Amino acid sequence: MRLSEKIAIITGGGSGLGRAIAQLFAREGATLVLAGRRRARLEVTASDIVDAGGKATVVEADITKAIDAAALIRATIDKYGRLDILVNNAGAMLSRTSAVDCSPTEWQQTIEINLTGPYLCSKYAIPELIKTRGNVLFISSVFALIGGKKRAAYVAAKGGLLSLVRGMALDFAPNGVRFNAICPAYIETEMNQDLLGELRRTGEFDAVLKQHPLGSFGEPADVAYAAVYLASDEAKWITGVVLPVDGGMSIG
Repeated sequence: MRLSEKIAIITGGGSGLGRAIAQLFAREGATLVLAGRRRARLEVTASDIVDAGGKATVVEADITKAIDAAALIRATIDKYGRLDILVNNAGAMLSRTSAVDCSPTEWQQTIEINLTGPYLCSKYAIPELIKTRGNVLFISSVFALIGGKKRAAYVAAKGGLLSLVRGMALDFAPNGVRFNAICPAYIETEMNQDLLGELRRTGEFDAVLKQHPLGSFGEPADVAYAAVYLASDEAKWITGVVLPVDGGMSIG
């Protein structure tokens, strides 16, 4: 088991990519702390993991608030005594608009959940990760690599994550702490159901599908497998890397 005896925090672990990553991490031996604002969803994921023989607990937190992000790390250390992996997964596309049409409120909220939250969690986790020579994994987006129409705030936030990854990787390489990012394309998750439904209604579905040279949308497990690799000791000499998991979209 590639994550045996590792203690891992996964933000947004109650649904979508976070849930898939949590389930695979548990199967690979990690003990999980699932964090997010919707406790009920987190509890379902944690219960499923425990029922399958894994270990998972829940911390309700709004990671866009410094006090909550710090408390999440503190709660993990208080319970388990260490931290090995932080997966900054929580995010949302709150506005599908151009820069002109995006309201200041939509902009601010999108930056907070997609960029400020991961920064805050990392800020408070790094001192503990230095002790274990652990690592941080960020879930960004293929749109951070290639841009995207009517996603101004989301593209800015997810692109900012990639710069943050590279900066932190350089800052803390002397301490043995690694930072990497995954950039998924269209994945069939709860977050994308409304969007995919809209594409079907407007007749754009097939055109979007064709943007993926491998001919299909991704599954949450595709991202989870990449996450396990980058978080494991198999990737101990990899830092500052941005890995597209996108069916070829970024090259197509």
